[in-house]
Amino acid sequence: MKGTRILLLSAVIGTFAVSELQAAGTTTAFSFLRNDVGARAAALAGSFLTAADDPNVVFYNPACLAIISDSRGSVGFFKNLLDINTGSVAYSTEFPGIGRFGAGIVYTDYGSFTEMDAVGNQLGTFGARDLALSVGYAISLQENLYVGGAVKFIYSGIATYTSTAVAGDLGILYAVPDSRFAVGASVRNLGAQLSTYNGLREDLPLDVSIGASVVPKGLPLLLNVGFHRLADDVSTVADRLRFFTVGGEFTLSRVLQLRFGFDNAKRKDFKIGTSADLAGFSAGVGILVSSYRIDYALSSLGKAGALHRISVGTSL
Repeated sequence: MKGTRILLLSAVIGTFAVSELQAAGTTTAFSFLRNDVGARAAALAGSFLTAADDPNVVFYNPACLAIISDSRGSVGFFKNLLDINTGSVAYSTEFPGIGRFGAGIVYTDYGSFTEMDAVGNQLGTFGARDLALSVGYAISLQENLYVGGAVKFIYSGIATYTSTAVAGDLGILYAVPDSRFAVGASVRNLGAQLSTYNGLREDLPLDVSIGASVVPKGLPLLLNVGFHRLADDVSTVADRLRFFTVGGEFTLSRVLQLRFGFDNAKRKDFKIGTSADLAGFSAGVGILVSSYRIDYALSSLGKAGALHRISVGTSL
């Protein structure tokens, strides 16, 4: 039994480690919540705090739900390292006189592990998985000003061991359509564990972020910038500001968009020696056909590899 528990603990650490390849930060419970959701957001390196017409904003800034123009749905697939796969589903619709609602699910399957005892005898196999379910709501407070919130249920399981948590997200957005400028802020994963693996309670990955977007005059470019993890306990201002992202979305035609992104924290954390290769950089494409949008994103981790995502969205 002792050997089994050691292997289960190793699996937990491995699970967190893979999530941290995405998060590029310190380990907390449910670190997978820091991963980007949706190919469009990933191509923009997570600079998604003011995004419009994408139901995946329920995971970034629930206030942005208020500026979605119609009922929209999205499904996505994320190919992580080590054959770990993640799927997501998001949907948003408006109830007249009440406000706009959104919901999303993110599920990660870490595959199958071999269970052994302390002397190396195989006892069978077990799996590991993570899940987050978020339900959000947004309204307009006044012209150009929107607020939103979301409630999130979180689950993690390894073999017969499970841990659960509940958290809330809060967001605000100020968007001026005429000037094509927007600024937003969000507080995510504000909550606590309901049950733990071994009785030791851990903090959730609290994330306080601010961001802005603008369309420069005369350019078919939506430029995004964001500062993340502003609540982290760091010693210097430079350390606090290292978590910034930049993303751009070029609209080349009615059917084609090209995207790029840069994550400064990933760039630094995946630097090996004097070389970081393309770590921290991301790129993607969006293809709009009728009421459908197909998005693809490639995110580089330098010598550690690359991550691939694809999402399909539609207006309903």
